[in-house]
Amino acid sequence: MDTTPLRDAYGALLDAAATVAGSGDPSPGPPPGEWDADQILAHVALVTSATIAAAASVASGANTTYDNRMALDTWTIGRVIALSGGGAGLRDRVRRQGEALCALGGPALGEAELGTPVPTLLLSNGTVLVDQPVPLRDLVTGLAEVELPGHTEQLLALLGDGA
Repeated sequence: MDTTPLRDAYGALLDAAATVAGSGDPSPGPPPGEWDADQILAHVALVTSATIAAAASVASGANTTYDNRMALDTWTIGRVIALSGGGAGLRDRVRRQGEALCALGGPALGEAELGTPVPTLLLSNGTVLVDQPVPLRDLVTGLAEVELPGHTEQLLALLGDGA
């Protein structure tokens, strides 16, 4: 599996996070009902961790599921922010997790493993987006094509019209 799009998506997200951090506003405010930069990065860290766990389980021959509800939980997001030490720590965590996922999702997994159906539950804003088995490959490509670009845009929106 070519992980170049995934690496690029993590790079763009981290560039956006660094831009927000360097904007001169120590905590750009989100639009009503949205997350701030630290919350976005903590969410991405949790989603990435869940994806790494699913990939590692498939690689070990174990059954697994993928459920993003913990990545939406405000207490868990706050805990990840605290454990990471805030913005710089979150950016480093996401960078390292992205590297780990790219290493695991690339040469470490074969086609049969990438094709393994993983029972998946994905929610967004209280709406069920997916509730069915999804090939592991699609979980990884979904990060690159949808999840990470969406959060990159969300981060850049924190800059307002000055972006």
